[in-house]
This record gives sequence, structure tokens and C-alpha cells, in this order.
Amino acid sequence: MAQYKDREGHVKVPRAHTETVVIDDQEHAIKLGVFLSNAKSRRGKLTTDKLQQLADLGLEWAV
Repeated sequence: MAQYKDREGHVKVPRAHTETVVIDDQEHAIKLGVFLSNAKSRRGKLTTDKLQQLADLGLEWAV
């Protein structure tokens, strides 16, 4: 999500968005929009550290 935020300037990722990341010189397609949608709906299952990392990037949670 940091890569997306750096490029786009925000973290309002469309659900259908796929982000390409490079890990060990190999490209991987990550379904970032689906991940964030699932994370928001299942945030009770995320660790405190993961929630903080997402919040630090600017992700807003529905009340």
C-alpha cells in the first residue's frame, strides 16, 4: 500500500486494483483493492501491529 500511496498520493484504492510489486527481482501482482476491502471488513482479526501499519499509511476505518 505504501507504493500505491507514494505514486497516487492517497490510499483510496479501488476494489478491482491490482498492484505490481517487485520481490527478489520478480514481479508479483497483488490484489491490493481486494486485500484492503477484506481487511476493513475483518479488521477484528488483524494484529495490533498490522492495524497500526495501515493507520500510519492513512487508512481510515468506518465507524
